[in-house]
Amino acid sequence: MARERDGNGGTELGTFLRAHRTRVTPGEVGLPTGPGVRRTPGLRREELAALAGVSVDYYVRLERGKERNPSPSVVDALARALRLDPAEHEHMRVLVSHLGGAVPLRPDATFVETVPPGMPLLLENLRPYPAYLVGRLMDILACTPGGLRLFPGLADWPPNQRNLVRYVFLHPVAPKLFDDWEDQVRAAVGRLRSLHSLEPDAPGLSGLVDELLGKSPEFTDLWNGYDVRLHTHGNKTFHHPEVGDLSPGYQSMQIEGTHGQRLVAFYAEPGTPDHDKLVLLDISGAEKKAARSPQDTC
Repeated sequence: MARERDGNGGTELGTFLRAHRTRVTPGEVGLPTGPGVRRTPGLRREELAALAGVSVDYYVRLERGKERNPSPSVVDALARALRLDPAEHEHMRVLVSHLGGAVPLRPDATFVETVPPGMPLLLENLRPYPAYLVGRLMDILACTPGGLRLFPGLADWPPNQRNLVRYVFLHPVAPKLFDDWEDQVRAAVGRLRSLHSLEPDAPGLSGLVDELLGKSPEFTDLWNGYDVRLHTHGNKTFHHPEVGDLSPGYQSMQIEGTHGQRLVAFYAEPGTPDHDKLVLLDISGAEKKAARSPQDTC
């Protein structure tokens, strides 16, 4: 079973509660702030306990990992007090299930992600739209030519370094490429945080997290904030240096029979400027791919 305890000797649930407690100010929940500067950012333990209708002693034991079986009503009350959104609320429920042993964790040190059979053919048939297959660490495992070209400079990295979390935080083009860069980085951290909290020993995870903690202050702040909100569909606006501004729609779909792989595909109505720009990305991506190694799956 994967480690349940965090670096401070508590449980992952305790880490989650502490992080979200610091994000809520007394004024947001109708409590007086009082005079002077508060030494504790966000809510104090006793304030959160009062809001959730539990004793301070019970909440302290829960946060420190000494209480391991909170009832669904307590979980829901804490979620309301912490002003969690639905994704965060559900994540806390999962952490509680794991804490009680209801959902065993199964890290596999020998696990190697592979491209499922038929995926290359499926991607080829999605052209000219940008599309890519990502693993649970958000490594790009396979893609259409436009799928790689959508992220300028990513093709210059070796295939085993093409990770979208690494890209949004460390590539100099990324902050200018995404119209909603701050939302992008939050969603990227959210996916890694969710995996880490449920399977901290996932192969490759600690190396990627350590790399980003060492190179990106923005990643460090978001990681410590324990944000698990995700983006799965909608429209995304790019300020692309090659084709200009575009706002295609997109869908992120879980691939059955895999360990968390997802297919992400972008689209635009034929005859629109956005569609024309996606076609241009596909053409230029195909030309670049022809010049790369045949083993490059993008």
